[in-house]
Amino acid sequence: MEVTKKRHIAKTISYRIISTTIGIVVVWGVSGSLAIGTSFGIAELVYKPIQYYIHERVWYKFIKYGLTNKK
Repeated sequence: MEVTKKRHIAKTISYRIISTTIGIVVVWGVSGSLAIGTSFGIAELVYKPIQYYIHERVWYKFIKYGLTNKK
Protein backbone atom coordinates (compact mmCIF):
# COMPACT_ATOMS: atom_id res chain seq x y z
CA MET A 1 0.00 0.00 0.00
CA GLU A 2 1.36 3.42 -0.94
CA VAL A 3 1.00 6.43 1.34
CA THR A 4 0.18 9.62 -0.53
CA LYS A 5 1.03 13.20 0.36
CA LYS A 6 -2.71 13.87 0.63
CA ARG A 7 -2.86 11.45 3.56
CA HIS A 8 -0.03 13.29 5.34
CA ILE A 9 -1.75 16.63 4.77
CA ALA A 10 -5.09 15.28 6.03
CA LYS A 11 -3.41 13.84 9.14
CA THR A 12 -1.65 17.14 9.78
CA ILE A 13 -4.87 19.13 9.51
CA SER A 14 -6.89 16.73 11.67
CA TYR A 15 -4.13 16.68 14.30
CA ARG A 16 -3.98 20.48 14.44
CA ILE A 17 -7.77 20.72 14.81
CA ILE A 18 -7.83 18.18 17.64
CA SER A 19 -4.76 19.56 19.40
CA THR A 20 -5.87 23.19 19.18
CA THR A 21 -9.37 22.35 20.40
CA ILE A 22 -7.95 20.48 23.40
CA GLY A 23 -5.61 23.40 24.14
CA ILE A 24 -8.45 25.93 24.01
CA VAL A 25 -10.67 23.83 26.28
CA VAL A 26 -7.91 23.17 28.82
CA VAL A 27 -6.82 26.83 29.02
CA TRP A 28 -10.47 27.93 29.14
CA GLY A 29 -11.10 25.46 31.98
CA VAL A 30 -8.04 26.53 33.95
CA SER A 31 -8.45 30.28 33.40
CA GLY A 32 -12.23 30.42 33.31
CA SER A 33 -11.96 32.73 30.30
CA LEU A 34 -12.98 31.70 26.79
CA ALA A 35 -11.10 34.73 25.42
CA ILE A 36 -7.84 33.56 27.02
CA GLY A 37 -8.45 30.00 25.81
CA THR A 38 -9.11 31.21 22.28
CA SER A 39 -6.05 33.48 22.34
CA PHE A 40 -3.95 30.50 23.38
CA GLY A 41 -5.44 28.42 20.56
CA ILE A 42 -4.63 31.07 17.96
CA ALA A 43 -1.07 31.46 19.24
CA GLU A 44 -0.68 27.68 19.20
CA LEU A 45 -1.81 27.53 15.58
CA VAL A 46 1.06 29.84 14.68
CA TYR A 47 3.96 28.49 16.75
CA LYS A 48 3.29 24.74 16.82
CA PRO A 49 3.80 24.12 13.07
CA ILE A 50 7.04 26.13 13.21
CA GLN A 51 8.17 24.22 16.29
CA TYR A 52 7.31 20.89 14.63
CA TYR A 53 9.13 21.80 11.41
CA ILE A 54 12.31 22.68 13.32
CA HIS A 55 12.00 19.44 15.31
CA GLU A 56 11.63 17.42 12.10
CA ARG A 57 14.61 19.09 10.44
CA VAL A 58 16.83 18.41 13.48
CA TRP A 59 15.81 14.73 13.45
CA TYR A 60 16.31 14.47 9.69
CA LYS A 61 19.72 16.12 9.73
CA PHE A 62 21.32 15.00 13.00
CA ILE A 63 19.53 12.03 14.58
CA LYS A 64 20.07 8.64 13.00
CA TYR A 65 18.00 6.63 15.51
CA GLY A 66 15.76 4.03 13.86
CA LEU A 67 17.29 4.29 10.39
CA THR A 68 18.45 1.20 8.56
CA ASN A 69 20.28 0.75 5.27
CA LYS A 70 18.26 -0.67 2.40
CA LYS A 71 19.61 -3.92 1.04
